[in-house]
Formats: sequence, structure tokens, C-alpha cells
Amino acid sequence: MNRSCLALTIALVALGGGDAFAQGYPNRPVRVLVPFAAGGAVDVLARLVGQKLSEGLGQPVIIENRPGAGSNLATDVLAKSPPDGYTVLQMVNGIAISPSLYKSLPFDSQKDFAAVTQIVQSQLILVANPKLPANNVAELVALAKSKPGALNYGSTGVGNPLSLTMEMLKSATGMEIQAVIYRGDAPANAALIAGEIQLGVMPMATTLPLVEGGQLKALAVGGAKRSPAMPNVPTVAETIPGFESTSWQGYFLPAGTPREIVVKLQQETAKVLKLPDVMERLRAGGNEGIGSTPEEFDARFRADIVKFAKIIADAKIPKLD
Repeated sequence: MNRSCLALTIALVALGGGDAFAQGYPNRPVRVLVPFAAGGAVDVLARLVGQKLSEGLGQPVIIENRPGAGSNLATDVLAKSPPDGYTVLQMVNGIAISPSLYKSLPFDSQKDFAAVTQIVQSQLILVANPKLPANNVAELVALAKSKPGALNYGSTGVGNPLSLTMEMLKSATGMEIQAVIYRGDAPANAALIAGEIQLGVMPMATTLPLVEGGQLKALAVGGAKRSPAMPNVPTVAETIPGFESTSWQGYFLPAGTPREIVVKLQQETAKVLKLPDVMERLRAGGNEGIGSTPEEFDARFRADIVKFAKIIADAKIPKLD
């Protein structure tokens, strides 16, 4: 074989290599990073979807909890992982908040990740310890203003949707409520039940059973409309017109991951979200399964970066180191 033929052969192999690699995906276990502690809403969803996803992919899906640094620890791990489809980040919309909240990040939210699919849209609940002498948003505002700085709330990290929702509420009402940081919503809920803290904005998926059992009481939901799972609980907007705060969870891969792998992971996830038993469990937890295309999710992600930048600026939330 002469040199020109050899060069052509190498070029063709190089061009086809990505497709061949993607077609064999996956041929070993897939790791899903969860940026919060075990037992929380993100972890619960990760294990529900991961178990079903492993059947479609034909390989184990291993859930790895990597809490810390306001969810930025797990995000940074993904940014530095090989773009081969074997490390996935299951993340809330905090990934769209971080660029406006931190002075610097060890990754670039807009360049280092490939959006795969939005898994769910989630309701958030403003909950309280049952002994708190407030049963709705109006009563909470009156109580907080009568005791400035005396109340505290559980936060699972500065800058995630839970804490930002409370900061939005504080900004809209002028309340002074102090944050207490926990490594996930499960330990924060435990602290709420024990009375170590008085308030919290929590995912409906893990908090609804505690409300139904009387261990916590719901003051309001953050969505624009009341939740079918809790029809008697008002929205925050019924007291503060225009207020809306929900959350989403989605899959991300490192930038540069072959398109075929991104699409395969999205398609298999969408199939899981249409399974009747999965749909039922999602509805029971106040979640709506989405399964959007990579393009749709990328557009949502980038629009949220702009939206949260304005919210943080309007609320005058100082940037963190």
C-alpha cells in the first residue's frame, strides 16, 4: 500500500470511529452522579429511572452520590470526565443558577456540558414544623416581621432552586429568615420534624408523605397553579401575585460526547418516563415526566440561565466566593 492510500485509509477510519464507538454504546456500566445526599428527591428519582434505564441500555446504571459545594462538586466531576457517555450528571436547575451566583466556578456552565433531556418538572412546597404558629404565607410573613431574624430555614446549598425560592420569597416580602445548610433535603426534612429549624422549601416528591403523615405542615406550593396532589394547599401566588418557582431535573453529559450517544440516552430515558408504573410514581410525588429532546432541553437550560440571572440581580443576592 503506497503512502497516499495509507493516509486515505487512516482518515476514513478516523471519520468512522466516532460512529462505530457510539453504536457500541454502552458496553460497560454507566455512572450517574447525584449532587445531593442519598434519600433526597434527586436521589430517589435517580434510582427509580436508573433501574429502568439499565434494562433499556443493557448495562448496570450505578448511582453515585457526590454532595458538596452547593452541587458544584458533582458538576465539576462531570466537566472533567471523558466525553464517552459513561459518566452522566442528574442535575436540578441549580446548574442554570450557579453562573450568576458565584464569582467563579471551576467549569463553564454554557460550554462544558451537553444537555441530554429534561427528566421531570417538579413542584416545590413551602413547609413548616407543625408547631410553627403560621398556617399560610400571609401568617408567615406577619410572624417573621414580628421577630426579625428569629426564624430559620433548611437549605440544601446556596444557589439551588430550593434556597433561591426562599430568597425570592424573602425579597418579595421583606422577611428576615436565616439559612441553615444541610447536605440534602432528607436531612433537612429530619431537622424540620425535630424542630431544629422552622421552615423549608422542599421537593414535593420526598415531602408529601411527611405532610400527609402530619410530621410537617404545608403552607404553600411554588407553582403557578395548585398541585393535584395537594389541592387544598394554596400557591404562594395567591398571596404574592406573580410569584412562581418550580424545579426541574435533567441529564447532562460532558461537552464533546458523540451525538449518537446523547440521542440514545435521551431516547431510552423518554421510554422509561412513559412506563405506567413510573408515571404513577412521578405523579404521586408531584412530578411531571418530560423526556425532551437534547435541543429542547438545551434551549430550556440556556433560557433559565438568563431568567435566574435577572432574579438574582433583582433580589440583590451577593455573589459567593
